[in-house]
Amino acid sequence: MTNSFTGPDSFYSADAEAWWAAVDKALKGGSRQKLYGKTDDGLDIAPLYERSTDSPAWALRSSAGDWSVVQRVDIPDPSEANAQILEDLEGGASGLDLIFRGAAASYGNGIRVDDLSGLDCLLKGVELDLIDVRFEAGRENVEVFASLLALLEKRKIDPANVRLTAGVDPHSWVALNGIALADMEMAYRHFRDMVVSTHDYGSPARVLKADGRIWHEAGATPAQELALVLASATAHLRLLEGTRLAPEQWADKISFSLIAEADQLGTIAKARAIRSLWAAVLDGAGLPQAGLQLHMSTSYRMLTRRDPWVNLLRNTVATFAAGVGGADSVCVLPHTQAVGLPDGFARRLARNTQTILLEESNLAKVIDPAAGSGAIEERTNTVCEAAWGLFQEIEAAGGLFEAVRTGLVHERIAVARTSVAKKIATRKRPITGVSEFPDLAEKKVAVLKSSEENIAGVSGPRKDLPEPDDGERFAVLRQLALEGVPLNELGMRLDLLPRDYSLPKLDTARIAEPFEQLRARADAFEKAVSDAPAVFLASLGSLAQFSARATWTANAFAAGGVTSVGPAVYASVEDLVADFRKSGAALACLVSSDDVYEAEAEAAARALKSAGAGYLYLAGRPGEREDAYRKAGVDAFVFAGCDLLGLLKDAFDRLETREGLELTDLEVQS
Repeated sequence: MTNSFTGPDSFYSADAEAWWAAVDKALKGGSRQKLYGKTDDGLDIAPLYERSTDSPAWALRSSAGDWSVVQRVDIPDPSEANAQILEDLEGGASGLDLIFRGAAASYGNGIRVDDLSGLDCLLKGVELDLIDVRFEAGRENVEVFASLLALLEKRKIDPANVRLTAGVDPHSWVALNGIALADMEMAYRHFRDMVVSTHDYGSPARVLKADGRIWHEAGATPAQELALVLASATAHLRLLEGTRLAPEQWADKISFSLIAEADQLGTIAKARAIRSLWAAVLDGAGLPQAGLQLHMSTSYRMLTRRDPWVNLLRNTVATFAAGVGGADSVCVLPHTQAVGLPDGFARRLARNTQTILLEESNLAKVIDPAAGSGAIEERTNTVCEAAWGLFQEIEAAGGLFEAVRTGLVHERIAVARTSVAKKIATRKRPITGVSEFPDLAEKKVAVLKSSEENIAGVSGPRKDLPEPDDGERFAVLRQLALEGVPLNELGMRLDLLPRDYSLPKLDTARIAEPFEQLRARADAFEKAVSDAPAVFLASLGSLAQFSARATWTANAFAAGGVTSVGPAVYASVEDLVADFRKSGAALACLVSSDDVYEAEAEAAARALKSAGAGYLYLAGRPGEREDAYRKAGVDAFVFAGCDLLGLLKDAFDRLETREGLELTDLEVQS
């Protein structure tokens, strides 16, 4: 093939038929089906797509230019957080995501402020009317929001000039905690009061948030995340229907937030799909179309505690996909977020991930880079259809709250989470640096000292506050905050009302945690016995015959923190057994080719068992010789696609029992 891009022999002259002919030749009679895949939603992934010629480019971002580079702020001490904020803004951030204690996304940290003076200290020197300000405070959203608006008043900043996004998303909070008011209308009254008061104050803040983070971190697929975010936004529309705001103003009070992950095409499709889905909801509700402000944050669920440097690559792919998908603002979680409280260096790398894509790759210069791509257009359409189907099912169940209360949402997410967990356990979905290519000699990364202080106690609501109705209560809260009244006197305190504790709870976790727990067990084991857990690689035959499997096997055991002793070339079984005895390992694994196994594995297995091998593995599928190998002493088989997680858990159970250890959770976590 010539290097020319034109002419009859150019690259572009090849058609699908010619491509498939080349594929069939390479497959040598094998089925084409092996080239197809499935998304987590069960949607087909084809190996080749025709160019889409009837798909126009979308004006994805609501305004021309770069997306907003948002920096997460979660340092507990306000003065320390302020120093980092100023450094972030000077370093290129154009927005802040203020994560307060009690927020679902605080991950054990979060900003601690007790009153307006603390908030003033946090944002000292920050020109609030020049940046995007987002915040999340969990059940303290109301009082923090009142204090933020009070701060604008104190500084004499026109609220109309401040781009403010609140984190009020009651349905995901209910789903996560399994708690709801016996009468949810009381909560809705507070939120309507807050929306109306904010509007009357002249702030264009988007008060209600349709956030995908909780659903995603609980294991939701992309289509499920889209459907739940859409259902949340629809519930917000119903909530706003009870206010005096004009219907054409409702959509502008709602913000959307989706998660960007290392599934590049999936993230691009998800970002593009939400705009079509929301447009369909507005159309169905008889409301005018309104621009959707889409914020995307990189996934905490995909981050790893072990070998966290790989998170830089995951974040880069996710950020690229968010940019191509048309996000209006992006927040990159620092690569050490799963390890602890990120320091300035980690925050700078998170910020620069976006800056490089914007300034060097010019990623925001094209309105819809994915337009016309057959693969992405198809992925967008199919995930739209899947999300819309689940959304309709949620609506038929009575809306999002009812779908949460009855467990419909939890059941659907649980199925998806179980499917992914199986892929993780068998390494059909490998996690680089954790379940694949782990580094047992990795050095710890630097993080800031985390605060162990719990959320401060809150007092009862002030008796002189008006009932939430038409904005009066929140207006009073804003004035009280301006007067210096502590935040803990400004809350809704809905927990004082009758509550329903019978709702199911969502479990959230990072996908790497099962393997990371094994690594923690390995560390605790080594600390207890002064020796790392090890497996002896009993190599048979020549170097060429065993090296490939030995390398693979060592990598597999290292995923659980088990070091490998060997392999080596042995002249006899006696030499092999002698080295095994010297190793002191309780576990052994035969490694070689299938041909060598057939001739030597049984004798070697018997010899190793006689020499004291407490548990003996064989690397590879046993096939028809499984019974013979087991009779010779082989206890288990390690091969691609096996339940490696279960195998390693069993190995630790045996090692700990052999040493007489009963490690507590505290010892494993320390």
